[in-house]
Amino acid sequence: MKYISNVSTLKYSPELCKGCGICAEVCPHGVFMINGNKKASITDIDLCMECGACEMNCAFGAISVKAGVGCAAAIINGMISGGEPSCGCGCSCGEKAEN
Repeated sequence: MKYISNVSTLKYSPELCKGCGICAEVCPHGVFMINGNKKASITDIDLCMECGACEMNCAFGAISVKAGVGCAAAIINGMISGGEPSCGCGCSCGEKAEN
C-alpha cells in the first residue's frame, strides 16, 4: 500500500546508522533495507505509514518521524470511528483527490 506521495515526515540520517537492521525488522511496510555497505537505506518513502516503530527502535537516533500524523492516523481514526479517514486536523486528508 502506498500513501500520498511526498508527504511523509520520515527522516533518515545515514551518518548515524550503525547497520543493526532493527528498522528493517520492525517496519511493517518494508520501508528500510540493509544494503551492501551495512547501512540502512529507504526503499520507498511513500510506503511509510508513519507508525513510528523505526524511530522508537533505532538506538542511534538515525531515524525520526512524526508518528501519528498523516495517513496512518487518518486511517486508524476512520477505523475506530467507522467513518471516513480523518486525522482530525481539519485538513482534507479524508477527501478524495480531484483529478
